[in-house]
Amino acid sequence: MQFHRTGADAAAISPKRAALVSPTLVKLACVAGAALLTANCGSQQRVAGGGGIDPKYGVAPSPRVVAEGEPVPKGGGRDQIGQPYRVAGRTYVPREDRNYSREGLASWYGSAFHGRRTANGEVFDRHSVSAAHPTMPLPSYARITNVSNGRSMIVRVNDRGPYHANRLIDVSQSVADALSFRQVGTARVRVDYVGRASLAGSDDRILMASLRTDGRPATMPGTTQPVMVASAEPETRTLPVLRQAPQAPALVASPTVVPTRLAMAPVETRAEPPRIVSNVPMPPERPYDLGRAAAAAGPALRLSNARADRPTVAGLFFAPAGHDTASFRRDDPFAGLAPQRFVSLRTER
Repeated sequence: MQFHRTGADAAAISPKRAALVSPTLVKLACVAGAALLTANCGSQQRVAGGGGIDPKYGVAPSPRVVAEGEPVPKGGGRDQIGQPYRVAGRTYVPREDRNYSREGLASWYGSAFHGRRTANGEVFDRHSVSAAHPTMPLPSYARITNVSNGRSMIVRVNDRGPYHANRLIDVSQSVADALSFRQVGTARVRVDYVGRASLAGSDDRILMASLRTDGRPATMPGTTQPVMVASAEPETRTLPVLRQAPQAPALVASPTVVPTRLAMAPVETRAEPPRIVSNVPMPPERPYDLGRAAAAAGPALRLSNARADRPTVAGLFFAPAGHDTASFRRDDPFAGLAPQRFVSLRTER
């Protein structure tokens, strides 16, 4: 049976052979190792401090302002397009192209940039529905469609990048999950510019609700057209912030009934002089001394223009004048009753 020794075993067994190694080679190996260690530390220090270019992402990350697990503030950035800039030998010219529509490769970025400042001053959240684009206005909305599976959704573009030669757009971890390519890493997508976004508030829930899995292009909730901004207007339009609010039922306008004017024959009116009617019976007046004592001098007054021979109408709920008593007197209420004789109905047998 044969045994194979490892390099460590061989070095331990034959120290004489190790003594034959040149001291110059040992010194060179030590110097090379120290140089590599120093370069590696310096590279990590520059990337962490934001002063160098990350070889993986092609951009210098900004300082981290929110730690992992802490709540990430929403909004608070700047509305900007920016000036032309140059990265890795390539020049990028930011501008608003309302007809922008490109196909290319999309990648996603997660914990490495989580909690860091974006290009317009917002804080990147890998759980948000956001993306990075080299030239689109910040912030703005874009529709990303996965060409391989037809999934489509609206995202918020609030950062610059990617700067790899074959990358079109970078999306957050949540967007990569929604478009079903996070496990793969990259996907062939189509990117369409939708419009400017507002700086205030959070629109993650609304944007997540825009996800379409039936192969149709995504639209902003509450609209029907894929592209929401018309290019006929010269000024820049900003799409309002969409908040989660209960939608009111649509009101259907009932048909308005227009009144129809009917044709009528003209009515002739004859101007006649007014006719005066005399001797009209008048109702009796209520006496002013109703309910008072016998100090009233006489009956109620009559109208002077009424006829004297008309029938007298008695007043209601009052007694004639002069019969009121000014005092009470004691009397027997049964004095006027005649005595009655009672006969028993029972007969004796």
